[in-house]
Amino acid sequence: MLIPQMQLDQLLAELQSRLSAVMLARDRVHSLLNAVVMIGTGLELETLLRRIVEAAMDLVDARYGALGVVSDDGELERFIPVGLDEEQIAAIEHWPEGHGLLGLLIKDPRPLRLRDLAGHPESHGFPAGHPPMHGFLGVPIRVRDEVFGNLYLTEKAGRADFDEDDEAIVIALATAAGVAIENARLYEETRRRETWLAASDEITARLLTGAALDEVLHLVAQRARSMSDADLVAIAASDQTGEHLTVRVADGPTASPLHGRVADIEGTLTGRAFRSDAPISIDLSRAKDDPAPLLEGLGLGPTLLVPLGSGENARGVLMLGRNEGAAMFLPSTVRMLHTFVGHAAVALELAEARSDAERLSILEDRDRIARDLHDVIIQRMFAIAMSLMGCIRRIDNPEPAQRVQQAVDDLDDTIRQTRSTIFALQHVGEERRWLRNQILDVVNAASEPLGFSANLRLEGPIDSRVPDDVGEHVLAVLGEALSNIARHAGASRVEIRVLVDDGISVEVEDNGVGLPEDGRRSGLANLAERAEQCGGAFEASRRPGGGTRLRWHAPIEEEALG
Repeated sequence: MLIPQMQLDQLLAELQSRLSAVMLARDRVHSLLNAVVMIGTGLELETLLRRIVEAAMDLVDARYGALGVVSDDGELERFIPVGLDEEQIAAIEHWPEGHGLLGLLIKDPRPLRLRDLAGHPESHGFPAGHPPMHGFLGVPIRVRDEVFGNLYLTEKAGRADFDEDDEAIVIALATAAGVAIENARLYEETRRRETWLAASDEITARLLTGAALDEVLHLVAQRARSMSDADLVAIAASDQTGEHLTVRVADGPTASPLHGRVADIEGTLTGRAFRSDAPISIDLSRAKDDPAPLLEGLGLGPTLLVPLGSGENARGVLMLGRNEGAAMFLPSTVRMLHTFVGHAAVALELAEARSDAERLSILEDRDRIARDLHDVIIQRMFAIAMSLMGCIRRIDNPEPAQRVQQAVDDLDDTIRQTRSTIFALQHVGEERRWLRNQILDVVNAASEPLGFSANLRLEGPIDSRVPDDVGEHVLAVLGEALSNIARHAGASRVEIRVLVDDGISVEVEDNGVGLPEDGRRSGLANLAERAEQCGGAFEASRRPGGGTRLRWHAPIEEEALG
């Protein structure tokens, strides 16, 4: 009876073992199903990738796990570790770069199971600071026919080896993960496109409604930052010489030090991007041979430089950066930003063309007004003056004759003033403050201290022929002369004439008390000194009818006449 009893015990033990295996298999299938449901509930790609690693670790009792994302060119683009705390991560010298066993899985995307990592011929060891690891299970994750990345698991609980069941269940999870990743990528791509279209429409609308350029550039930077999850975004524009890039706008928590930075185009990373037709994606923390002075000292790692325009229409560079240690910009993000910036550059070009057309329309209107003044108004005033001059000889009474002569003189002055206005209308510019207008400002500003408005005559091509340095002296001379009259002369009338012929002459006359007998007055020495600095002359004298006459003259060099 002993033998049958032993056989029964063995059968019961075997049955119990098989029941335990069935229960364990059922539990693992349930765990796999729960993991598949869990990773399929989210559409945020970054969160999903971490969930996949955590689910795989739970299914096979692994202590460490990671997911390596493979780029289009077969390089390790991102590395997402799980199971390491912040101190352990900080102690690692550098992240895996896709060499050794990780590179083997990228080159040959098939499941790989090892008892000891160090014993494989492709093993290159671990970087300094990396915790020791032994057992290894690697499984590729495919999205349709494309290898999205690889799932890496190490250190099974109890130092046990990963077995065939572990490999099978992780392969099953990886298959489900591929579907979830595809859904998440489609969702993110759709959301990016919606954001991009909305941002492009907003920027175009702002430009076409006449918004300031810096305001629009700042909007471009803000929208680019939100689309790319960048920590810092800035736009550097080229100067008029085409030799330097200057940061016009910046957006982000660390943007303040960037404003106004200037760097050469030649020999710099930003300059290379400016002259390129394609974006440049680089990790600044590792790129020691590529100087990027515009982005130095900001703690940036992954950096994306996108040219704003291309070729002769290049306007600047959009610079996007993430903090050191962050993930690189995805190829899809790079393509989207390149397209977005291209649309923004076209919108800027259209806005500039529209602004030029409006400016041209204004200039055409001014030119038409100038022609009408010259061809109609001046000719009529000249005819009236000639008619009055013909009447003077027929007037016997001296008083009416004097009045008519005064009217002719006033018409002559009006004609000269009108010609001066015509010249100003035909030589207007928005980027330069013309000397003629500055003279008017000085004379108008003196009206209050004088107690009346001075009479001003401007003759000749003042704006086109007077150099800037001489113009500064002219303004100072007028200001000093009018100030002296207001303080000392007690005048009720001031006549000012500014004439340009072989040089520039300033004449100021008043009907005040006149100069002292010794011919000196405080302030006149400054006017004489300014004339001497210009190689000209200054004269102050008493008027025969009372008051003072000042004459200040400066020559104009021939090369300044053009």
